[in-house]
Amino acid sequence: MKKVKVGIVGLGRLGRKHAGNLAFRIPHCELTAVCSVVEEEVQEVMDAWNIPYGYTKYEDMLANPELDAIFIASPSNFHCEQIKQALSLGFHVFSEKPLGLYVEEALDVETAVKAHPDQVFMLGFMRRYDRSYMAAKEKIEAGIIGKPFLIRCYGLDPASKMDSFLTFARANYSGGLFLDMSIHDFDLARWYLGEEAKEVWAIGGSYARPEFDEIEDAETGAAMVRFENNAIGIFVAGRNCAHGYHIETEIIGTKGTLRIGTVPERNQVVIMKDEGVIQECVDGFLERFEQAYLSETEEFINCILDKRKPAITVKDGVQSTILGYSCKKSFETGRLIQVKTEKIIQG
Repeated sequence: MKKVKVGIVGLGRLGRKHAGNLAFRIPHCELTAVCSVVEEEVQEVMDAWNIPYGYTKYEDMLANPELDAIFIASPSNFHCEQIKQALSLGFHVFSEKPLGLYVEEALDVETAVKAHPDQVFMLGFMRRYDRSYMAAKEKIEAGIIGKPFLIRCYGLDPASKMDSFLTFARANYSGGLFLDMSIHDFDLARWYLGEEAKEVWAIGGSYARPEFDEIEDAETGAAMVRFENNAIGIFVAGRNCAHGYHIETEIIGTKGTLRIGTVPERNQVVIMKDEGVIQECVDGFLERFEQAYLSETEEFINCILDKRKPAITVKDGVQSTILGYSCKKSFETGRLIQVKTEKIIQG
């Protein structure tokens, strides 16, 4: 079977994980080119993994005629333009979340994707490929908890990562707490409830690190969302989780409740000693969702080979961006935001 030749842009923490999966863990796939503005990163990966092509300019990589697909793991503010460039040149495209930092640019990407129906486009909402989240979806569809009417999501990053995030945020790469972190939870809510958001109210602040106030972002924030069918969403996101990386989701239905990740355990080992009973926690998203990142990348390659489209569509990216941007506006203004209005009015 023909191998899909892929070029990846972005070699940060997540980009390096994706690159490794593409190079060594995905059947019928060949990581042919790597690109980063940091020349040392490019050279290191090329030398260590025997990658034939390396670039510091994205446009130079797109000119490589050997490539079939582009994998985008660059900072969030580059996604939209890089997606459109790659699609216009005939490539299949995978992009990390979010689709865009602003509603208008997300809608531009949706138009571009629709203009290239023969190319595969996939967005990196990897939790849909996590075994636990997939099992929850199957149980909801089977009616195990009745009709779901409330979803509660916690997305808490380790406190130890705050310094590195502040560097990232000051460079205007993140889009703010809700677009950067809660975007996965917004996608899950739409997926589980089968509804779009109607209105949101978001609050937040800086509690351990006042630097977040200086960049007009929240260290920790919360949003309450009303969906079209009157279902409720409660979303908490934070950068200051003392015990590690904590992702927890609860779906309450008319006949029962599902919970995923209540204890963010690293493994099944329990340590018992004079300090008490200890379960070690995962310390980051790469560890918690290792299987999901691999599975979503494998799905992207298989979609190209099988000439089919992934279940995650560009619309999922657009609608999650609309909701994330609405939460950002509510946080910044203190107002209740009508989500449908945010599709048109961003100011």
